[in-house]
Amino acid sequence: MKRKSQIERNSKETQIQVSMALDGNGNSSISTSVGFLDHMLELFSKFSGIDLNIKATGDTHVDTHHLVEDTGICLGQALKQALGDKIGITRFGFASMPMDETLVNTSLDISGRPLLVFNVPFIKGREGSFETEDTNEFLRGFIIHSSITLHINLLYGENLHHINEAIFKSLGLALKQAIKKEGESLPSTKGMID
Repeated sequence: MKRKSQIERNSKETQIQVSMALDGNGNSSISTSVGFLDHMLELFSKFSGIDLNIKATGDTHVDTHHLVEDTGICLGQALKQALGDKIGITRFGFASMPMDETLVNTSLDISGRPLLVFNVPFIKGREGSFETEDTNEFLRGFIIHSSITLHINLLYGENLHHINEAIFKSLGLALKQAIKKEGESLPSTKGMID
C-alpha cells in the first residue's frame, strides 16, 4: 500500500494544498510566499525522506502567522492520512542535530496523543519575513493534527537561523525513524494507537 496523502484547506485567511509521499526520496516543491518557511520545509522533506509538495497563499499583508500555523495544520493532517492504520511502523524517533554553535535534541512518538513540549527559550527575531516565534505555532498545528507527541529541546545556541534549521532537520530525522516500516504488527501493547 502506498503511503500517500493530499490535503486542501481554504479559509478567509489561507489557501493551502499539501501532497505527501512517506516512502519517497526527500524531494520537495514548496511555495508558501514565506521564503524562510520554504527553506525549513525543504530541509524537513530532505532529512525525513518524505516527498512533499506544498502550495500556500494567505494574508501575509497582515503578517505571516496565519500562513505558518495553517501550513503546520495541513502538514499534520497529511501525515496522519498517509500513515493510515500505522501497521508496522517503528513509532518512535530520536535525533540530535548540531548546527554550528547550536544543538537541538528531538524525540517523537506517533502515539495518537498530541502533545508538544517546546523547550526553546522565547527569542524575538526575524528571518526575512518569518517571525521565528512562529516555529512554535507551526509545530503546535502539526502535532495536534498528526496526533503525535513531540519534544524539542534546545540545549544551546544563539543564532536564530541555526536554531530553526536544527529544529526542522532534527524533526525530519526523527520522523524518518518513526515512520519506517519494520514489521506487520501495530507497535502498541494496547492493540491500538489512539
